[in-house]
Amino acid sequence: MIVKLSRISILVFALLLFGCSDTQNQTRASIFQGQKIGVLYVSHGGNETYGEKHLWDATMQIFSYDQNSPVYQQIIWNADYWPQMLQFGNASKEIGKYSFEYERIGGVDPYPESKRQTTAELGSILDGYENRFGVDFMVDSMTWISTDPSELANPRMLYNPGVPNGNPLRYCGSGDPSWSLCDPDRYNVDGPIERMLKMGVDRIILIDLTTAGARFSKTYDVYTTARKVIHDYNQSQQTEVTIEWVNDPKELMLRSYPTKPKGWTRSSGSPEENPIVEHSQYPNPVISDLRLAQFQVEGIETEFDAEITLENTGVLMVNHGILSMNQVFDPKINDTLILNQNIKDLLLKKHPEMQAKNILGGWFGDMVRNELVQPGPPAFTQLERTREMRGENLGYILLHDTQNQMPQGDWGFRYWQALEQLKNNGVQHIVVVFPQIMENSVLNLVEVPNQIAKEIGYSNWSKIEQLDFTTYPEVGHPFADYWGIWVKKMCKVSSDPEQRKPCCFKMGGCANGQPYPPPRQAPMNERRDDLDPSLAFDVSHFGHLGYDSEFGMPSERQPVQNQYTGTWSMWKVTDDHRAVAEFLADKVVEHLETH
Repeated sequence: MIVKLSRISILVFALLLFGCSDTQNQTRASIFQGQKIGVLYVSHGGNETYGEKHLWDATMQIFSYDQNSPVYQQIIWNADYWPQMLQFGNASKEIGKYSFEYERIGGVDPYPESKRQTTAELGSILDGYENRFGVDFMVDSMTWISTDPSELANPRMLYNPGVPNGNPLRYCGSGDPSWSLCDPDRYNVDGPIERMLKMGVDRIILIDLTTAGARFSKTYDVYTTARKVIHDYNQSQQTEVTIEWVNDPKELMLRSYPTKPKGWTRSSGSPEENPIVEHSQYPNPVISDLRLAQFQVEGIETEFDAEITLENTGVLMVNHGILSMNQVFDPKINDTLILNQNIKDLLLKKHPEMQAKNILGGWFGDMVRNELVQPGPPAFTQLERTREMRGENLGYILLHDTQNQMPQGDWGFRYWQALEQLKNNGVQHIVVVFPQIMENSVLNLVEVPNQIAKEIGYSNWSKIEQLDFTTYPEVGHPFADYWGIWVKKMCKVSSDPEQRKPCCFKMGGCANGQPYPPPRQAPMNERRDDLDPSLAFDVSHFGHLGYDSEFGMPSERQPVQNQYTGTWSMWKVTDDHRAVAEFLADKVVEHLETH
């Protein structure tokens, strides 16, 4: 009898518990019953095709978020500078790089279409939740940069001058075919925030995969721009529309942002007052979800080599860093480490024969300070690209709210250091994955493969015998003759510095007597620019790692000295847009149910 009563008591308790939980959900749902809820899928943005106009617009958009930068203050709304814009900074490098990358994949980057498909699927899935919550979902996409200004959080932020006596941004260049259909009033349009406000939304929810769900300054730019548009609308219309960011529900980035000087941005230098916020107390529910890691794991698994044991298989996760100074509020590095660890844990759980020491993280290279340089125009900095850092500048990797703390252990390598470690571990096949992206683009299809190949060779690429003419229509592969194809091609002659000959970009040297690698062309007390030939690397048969020219010539038939003897491949980026959209929808619904 006692047993029976206990069981009944347990049953009653369970019913009360679940009934209470269900009642709470119903009560929660009733809060937004009848609401119009805007849902914005936020991503990085990019160009479907490439031309001078695309780079010009992207440059203006990038600098529009930093009101303290010289470009914002002096150029964006100064018509005298518009025709010269692509002569400044690293524009020449970007023109050379993207021209090659887009040509190599047939001229069309698949990323924008992937974004459109994911957005459409997200809208379809959330439609199915409308009756459950009694709401009307309105779904759209929003990007950090875009060739279509109507995707920006506030296009008129570029059109209307942000400085006194500025000109409305109405530039349409000439010469390059990409300007042929240019609309001078392209920035004088509504963005997705304004469109939703005009449709009468009560609240707007952002969910982003700008860098695969990691919180990042670029999404913060979009978020804060959107907040400003909504604030102004509420003030003028006496409304109370709210905006929320699923990836940052407790507003770590807002709470962590420097408070002095007022209006601080990275162009302001070190902040005077910087609130210190503990990253672990402000979780990111998107980046921590194992389902996000599973997308990457499945893409890694497709590139396992059946002839190589998993014990001898390595995985390299390469990632971008942040912009210098942004560590005072940007948790991208911390969030990325969570994703990296989740991927590693899932791989080891699914494939216990894999070795933990062979699953590593590697960051891109970074600029280095040259103390001999006196800062001055046009860059006003001592920072320069270096050969040791592979001529790169995207690897600033300080952890959130730290002065000099960098990732450690398995996650503390530069990507070439990680490749060296895997090579020394005896790995026979390496799968390279870029966890910060969820869509194919020129970045993973061309840029990263060349960066890997210059280290361990293109002949080791697992698909070099079959080739892929669908992705790479002309040649079947992503590899350039040398990486840094944008650099100047004429170099000084050592015997006569006033004379110039074609630079040598071939391991082992060239017939014209020019050395490889090309020596630094800029004097040591002058900043090395992005086009210096010393920053270029031969994309050779078996790579630079493990090879020393002092011990003989490289071989085109087989690795020599201590070059990598195995194979490598790039992981497969998911093309299941429905599955990605289902994940995003689930995170939006979870947010609604808990906030």
